[in-house]
Amino acid sequence: MATPLKEDEFGMAIYDSEYPLIDADPHFSRVVRYMRPSDYLVWAGVAAVSPLVSGYMEHPFYTRFASNLKDTLIGYGQAVKQGHTRWGPLPSVALGIVGGFIVAYSRSSGRFLGVSENERERKKDLYELRMRVLMGKPLYGTSSLHPDLQKICASYSRYAYSMTGIIPIFNFVNHPYHGVDTSKYYKVLEK
Repeated sequence: MATPLKEDEFGMAIYDSEYPLIDADPHFSRVVRYMRPSDYLVWAGVAAVSPLVSGYMEHPFYTRFASNLKDTLIGYGQAVKQGHTRWGPLPSVALGIVGGFIVAYSRSSGRFLGVSENERERKKDLYELRMRVLMGKPLYGTSSLHPDLQKICASYSRYAYSMTGIIPIFNFVNHPYHGVDTSKYYKVLEK
């Protein structure tokens, strides 16, 4: 990501990138809703590979450096029978599911920030938020939090996607601090 170019009206940094910024602090539900099929494939791939990697690394005696799934599962079965592991591959499957979600979430969040190609997300965002304007709803939802707390929450979760693999911080707060010009959503009313 590039260096900050300027600050928005709330004093938060705006970064320049190759693709246009959609939302500097997207809500958790939007990031998940905007995931592409490729994100789901990455999620499934990480979840599927995790037990194989765990079996390869943690049970070399039982799997004999297994080269396929069948030998790895046999190795887990032998380890469970001998009492070396109680749960078998379940912990590594759970970690794979969580890790795969974090990778998929990071990919989807990156598109909101313009880190990778985001044409599909731009069109979907424009349609979704223009529909909210037409229905008379607030663009980014309502919040029961005080505006100062909303700003604090936004400052914690903005650009946090880049550190999701270390400390997952997600935006669960509706707030107006998204670092984009919202006038494009109201243009439909002017016509």
